[in-house]
Amino acid sequence: METKHYTVIKIEGEYATLKDKSTDDELFIAMALLPEETDIGVSLLWENLAYSVED
Repeated sequence: METKHYTVIKIEGEYATLKDKSTDDELFIAMALLPEETDIGVSLLWENLAYSVED
């Protein structure tokens, strides 16, 4: 499965908008699926069907 790199660009209530770093596509996703420390500007890594904060 392909690894994806995202940046959190917006948070509205229970949802976040992520921007794919390689394609600039935007993804609207529930905050419940993201790590607790997710905030605007945070880089996220998606692999093995889970999100994690990128170092």
